Amino acid sequence: MIARFLLLASVASASFAVPSAFAQDAAPEQADPAVQPQNPRGDVIVVTARRRQETAQEVPLAISVIRGDSIEATGNFNIVKLQQLAPTLQVYTSNPRNTSVNIRGLGVPFGLTSDGFEQGVGIYVDDVYNSRVAAATFDFLDVAQVEVLRGPQGSLYGKNTTAGAINITTNQPTFDFEGRAELTVGNLNYKQAKAAISGPLSDTIAARIAIASTTRRGTIYNVTSQRWINEQDNLGIRGQLLFKPNEDLSITLAGDYSKQDPEGYGTVFVRVGRTQRALNRQYDALVAAANAAGRAYQVPSRNPYDRLTDLDSNLNAGNKIGGASLKAVWDLGAGTLTSVTAWRFWDWKPENDRDFTGLSIVSRSQNPSQQDQYSQELRYNYTSDRIDFVLGAFGFKQRIDTQGTESQGIDASRWSLTGAQAANASILDGLTASNTQYLKSTSAALFGQVSWKVTDALTIQPGARLNYDKKSGFYERIVTNGQGQVISCTPVPAAGSVLAAQCGVYQPQSTSPSVSKWNFSYDFNVNYKIAPDILAYATYAKSFKTVGINQNGLPLNSVTNLPDLSASTVKPESVNHYEIGIKTQFWDRRATFNLTAFRTDIKDFQATVNGGQFGTVRGYLANADKVRSQGIEADFKIAPSERFSAYANGAYTDAKYKKFTNAPCPPELSGGTLQAVGATPDYSQPGVAGALSPRQCDISGQALPGVSKWAFSYGAEVNTPVTLLAKEGQIYLGVDGNYRSHFQSNASPSIYTRINGYALTNVRAGFRGEGFDVFGWVRNAFDVNYMELLQVAPGNVGLIAGQPGDPQTWFGTIKFSF
Repeated sequence: MIARFLLLASVASASFAVPSAFAQDAAPEQADPAVQPQNPRGDVIVVTARRRQETAQEVPLAISVIRGDSIEATGNFNIVKLQQLAPTLQVYTSNPRNTSVNIRGLGVPFGLTSDGFEQGVGIYVDDVYNSRVAAATFDFLDVAQVEVLRGPQGSLYGKNTTAGAINITTNQPTFDFEGRAELTVGNLNYKQAKAAISGPLSDTIAARIAIASTTRRGTIYNVTSQRWINEQDNLGIRGQLLFKPNEDLSITLAGDYSKQDPEGYGTVFVRVGRTQRALNRQYDALVAAANAAGRAYQVPSRNPYDRLTDLDSNLNAGNKIGGASLKAVWDLGAGTLTSVTAWRFWDWKPENDRDFTGLSIVSRSQNPSQQDQYSQELRYNYTSDRIDFVLGAFGFKQRIDTQGTESQGIDASRWSLTGAQAANASILDGLTASNTQYLKSTSAALFGQVSWKVTDALTIQPGARLNYDKKSGFYERIVTNGQGQVISCTPVPAAGSVLAAQCGVYQPQSTSPSVSKWNFSYDFNVNYKIAPDILAYATYAKSFKTVGINQNGLPLNSVTNLPDLSASTVKPESVNHYEIGIKTQFWDRRATFNLTAFRTDIKDFQATVNGGQFGTVRGYLANADKVRSQGIEADFKIAPSERFSAYANGAYTDAKYKKFTNAPCPPELSGGTLQAVGATPDYSQPGVAGALSPRQCDISGQALPGVSKWAFSYGAEVNTPVTLLAKEGQIYLGVDGNYRSHFQSNASPSIYTRINGYALTNVRAGFRGEGFDVFGWVRNAFDVNYMELLQVAPGNVGLIAGQPGDPQTWFGTIKFSF
């Protein structure tokens, strides 16, 4: 670890990258002048990470700050793209609902998403908590700044977060009239338009409204529908009213609405991996058997970067997100009282192809959901010469309703059954599982943090949180056969019967899980100002992620083949976090170098596991005994003059299961007849067709999914003053890029789901002056082929599908402001 620490430090110190991508080069316009440093050349970033305005270099925690205009300049317009600027952030998505946002490998269980768990990375927009990652997949709209806070944040934020927080701040209404407009066009029929206007309505009321529209042709061509899929079709609007009757009180009413209606999301064929299923029941043999019976099926391409697919189910990803909030800030002299009242909604209307093929195995798969959430936060901030503190209360209420439908198709029998039944399409064709479910979630908390300035250099900062959570759910699955008749699987049907075959795919079940839990957590930080521009700190945090429930149905017991009721709830995570860091500025504050080392130990880690079933219960929550994430992060930035700036950020993250002895097995150890109950698992025959398969696998010591050990982001910008077309301004050239080493794309690491490392480079060039900016840019300039996500097709047939990353794209942008 010491060698890696020194290596990373040396790389960061010697690299050049663009600080225009990070907010460390300027303060937001609304920054308090009191926090400005005396040195006019100094690098100033004003943040609200600790619920008060201060410079980022004064905050004793690991934080990345990214300005809104810098996000736009690098072509990143939503949370999914942020990981290209922040190396310790991991964002993976197969559609908006199934989106994982992790920091240091921790946060949301990787894989199919369940409503019944909490996210470990809190996403806040203007202090409003978004309870689901899916409800925060909107385009960035009129964003001023994004702060990525790493590590537990339970003593400062409304909702407890064990891995970190993403704090998004939008531009606020102004009493000076201002506006901006932006238009971008590019290849793949890319079109994006943005506009915002702000100004006074009276001496005490100001308003701001912003709108954005983004469309782009898809990157994968579906030969079945003869359409490009995985497109972008987004529209967003945000309005704010500010009432400021005096200098001590401000009240802001905000509302927003976003709509996404793309044709998506689909996958391409990537590879076939050998499993332990009988050889004649694996992918290639099953396709050959279907063709021998009269089909003429052939995947359109076995090269995933041809970007061809043949999915035969409808594909939709309708996503509506919105809400309203009322924020009041009252300056009481020594302290400030803040109230944030909010309502959010999320309406999800999907249609998917869950067999990942052009065969009709799963003919229909959809789980539309409707969410309402209400939150109230009260917070009091006090500041004095020696004592600062934050004291807060938070209440949260959420309801999610889901109506699911999954049906088997004409090819399902051949895929899932054996013997004579495999040739009888009518057994499974039309078999339908109709699911009704809801989740009710309530949370309440008291939290606070104190900063005691023992001396001018030494500060001690304890924090604590008392939290109550209650979750109750309902899940009912009704199964009907191809004739529309309701079937029952109790008593257990006779082996070899049609009913037994149908129950082996979908079993009716009904559950009503309910659980509640009190939790107490705390943190302790000590920071010391070694010199005016050098801050060292150490943090310990005892945190938690509250209990979860399995809300999408229960897995079947491998012995009785009945729903496993013991899996209804999952234990809370218990987190111990340790962190040390140093923040430095030198060369008259033209250069900044920050270094952080961390370790997080989690007991009862909440993981998404995959049962390999074709039914709706493929992914569910379970507890891994112990997980550990540790690593080193370095951030370096230099701005020797107004004509050149650069940055480099790097992270080494070692995140692994320390103990997970009863995990589901990867595909190469699945699909065969199960080993005897109680037998010592035999892992010696991976990929051997017909071999006995372990009932569970010990994956202790293996890497967590979605985490690259090494990740870097970098860039640079150079400019020169010119007069062009009678306009004074600057011609500039910029480059930015990122690298990620290989990572796993399956909860249980598999030889078939390893995604190789890749490096992406983006370039831009333009001419800017007062009130305008005209530039062109190219993303993935070298047209690198890479995979964003790999998925194991259900049924243990060995099919691996995936989503290739965007190819080379180019754009031109015109921006005006006044």
